[in-house]
Amino acid sequence: MYQYSQTDQHLVDQRVVQFRNQTDRYLNGDLSEDQFRPLRLMNGLYIQRYAPMLRIAIPYGELNSRQLRMLARIARQYDRGYGHITTRQNIQFNWLKLEQVPDLLADLSLVQMHAIQTSGNCIRNITSDHLAGIDAAEIEDPRPWCEIIRQWATLHPEFLYLPRKFKIAVTGSENDRAAILAHDIGLRLVRNPGQETGFQVFVGGGLGRTPVVGKLLHEFLPKHHLLSYLEAILRVYNLHGRRDNKYKARIKILVNSMGIQAFGQAVNDRFQEIRDGKLTLTDDRIEQIKSRFARPVMNVSLPARIHCNPAGAGRTVPDRDAFENWKAQNTLRSKYASFHSVFISLKKENVAPGDISAEEMDVLAGLADRYSGGLVRTTHRQNLLLPLVHADHLYPLWKDLQKSGQSNTNIQTVQDIICCPGLEFCSLANTTSIPIAIEIQNRFTDPLELKSLGDIQIKISGCMNACGHHHIGHIGILGVDKKGEQWFQITLGGRADQNLKLGTRLGPAVSRDHISGCVESVIRQYLKLRSGPDETFPDTFERVGLTPFKEVVYGQ
Repeated sequence: MYQYSQTDQHLVDQRVVQFRNQTDRYLNGDLSEDQFRPLRLMNGLYIQRYAPMLRIAIPYGELNSRQLRMLARIARQYDRGYGHITTRQNIQFNWLKLEQVPDLLADLSLVQMHAIQTSGNCIRNITSDHLAGIDAAEIEDPRPWCEIIRQWATLHPEFLYLPRKFKIAVTGSENDRAAILAHDIGLRLVRNPGQETGFQVFVGGGLGRTPVVGKLLHEFLPKHHLLSYLEAILRVYNLHGRRDNKYKARIKILVNSMGIQAFGQAVNDRFQEIRDGKLTLTDDRIEQIKSRFARPVMNVSLPARIHCNPAGAGRTVPDRDAFENWKAQNTLRSKYASFHSVFISLKKENVAPGDISAEEMDVLAGLADRYSGGLVRTTHRQNLLLPLVHADHLYPLWKDLQKSGQSNTNIQTVQDIICCPGLEFCSLANTTSIPIAIEIQNRFTDPLELKSLGDIQIKISGCMNACGHHHIGHIGILGVDKKGEQWFQITLGGRADQNLKLGTRLGPAVSRDHISGCVESVIRQYLKLRSGPDETFPDTFERVGLTPFKEVVYGQ
C-alpha cells in the first residue's frame, strides 16, 4: 500500500492543528454554527440524530494492521466499541463527543490517517476496485492513479467549495467492481490499438434523488493528461453548476441540461488551455508514485503447528466440507501464483450490515500480520478483504476465523445486504434500514439455499439520498414517509457492474410490516422463473419483466 512522504504527514499534522483551533473557537462561542458547519464538514464531521458522526478516509480501501488497531482503539476510547464500514470504503464512528474529535484526529495522524474531505462540497475520498493490483484480468493497477488524483484533489484551493459534493472512482478492469458509472467522474484504464495505456472518462453519473448513469466523455485520454483533463471538467462544473438549489447542483444535472456534446466541448476548450502545463504527468512522476506501492513481503513459512496439508489429510469429513465451502464462497485466486484474496463477511446474524467491533478489528489486524503481509482492504459491499493469503495458509486462517466468529460463509449471497444507517442514526432518514436488512437475512439462513439462490444483491436506503445504493440493487428498497408512517418502495433489475443499470419501480410502496415478506416473495418467484441456476436475477428480470413479480407482491 502507499506509504506517506514527509509532505503527506506534514499536511495531515497541520490539518489536525487547524481543526483543533476551529473546534475550540466554536465551543468558546467565537464561531457560529453557520461558520463552523463547513469547517467540520471538510473534516468529515456530521451532526447526526443522536451524536456527532465522523467519517474517516480509507483511500481506495487500503489499510494496514497498525491502522486497523488504531481504529479499534478509537472505537473503544471515543465511541461505543464499534465502527461502520461504508459503501465508499470508509469507516464511520457514530457516537462521538465533539470536544474529543480533535484528539481523535491527532491519534489518526500517528498512523497516516485522516478525515480530510470525507464530507462537504469538495472532491471526496477516491474509490477503486477492492481487487485493485491483485486481479489477473486488470489492464493496470489503478491504485497509483487513485493516489495521484488524491494528492491533486486534497485541499485544492479552486475546488474546496464546489456547487455540491463530488465523487471519483477508478477501475483497471473490464469487470467493474467500483460502479464507476454511478460517479460524478468514472475512470477506466484501457489500451488503445497501439497498446498505450490511457483512460475512458465517464461523467455525470450518480444516484440520490435523481439517479443517472454516467455518460462517456472521452474514449481514450492519454494518461499523462489525466490531471489536466480532470481540472478542465471541474472548472466547467465549478463555473456553470447551480448553487441556488442543492437538489439540482450535482454535475449530472449540468451535463443533462447542457447535453453531453456541449459539455464535452466546454471541457475540451478548458483542457486545451492547460493540457501542456504544470499538471502534465511525467513518466518520472508516475513511476515515483507507483514505486510507493511495492508488493508486501509475504510470510509463506508459518510455524509447523498451524501449517496444514493442502490435500486435507487428517481432517474429518465435515471439517473438510465446511472448509471447502468457505474457500469456494469467500476466496478468489489472485494474479500472484499460489495466493488468494480472502473476504471477511461483516454480515453477521442480528448485527447491522457493515458494523465491526473493536475486538474484531484487533483480531483481524493480528490475522493480517500472520497471513496477509499486514494488509486489509474495505469493500463497496461493506465487507473486509485480506488481499493476499498463500494457498497453504487458507485452512489455518479459516480455523482462526472460526475461533473469532468471523468465518461467515455468506459473501455474495442474499445475506450480503448493503444497508445505510437509516433512522437508527441518520437525521435525514425517513425510515429504518438496519432492522429491515436483519429481517430479510433471517428469512434465508439455510446454507444450501443460500448457495442455490446465488448472488442476489439487495440494497436498502432510508431516504432519497441513496446511501444504500438502492437504485442499482438487483432488489432495491427505498424508505418513504407517509404521514408519519414507514413505507417502502421496491425496485427490481438494477445492477452495479460494467453494465450498470437503474432498477425499475415495482409498484406502490408497501408497509413496514410487509416489506421483508414481499422481498422474500420476489426472491422465491425468481427461483421459479429463472431458466437455470446460472441465470442471474437481473437477467431473469430482463427476460420476464415486472408482471410476474407484481403478481406475488400485489396479487394482480
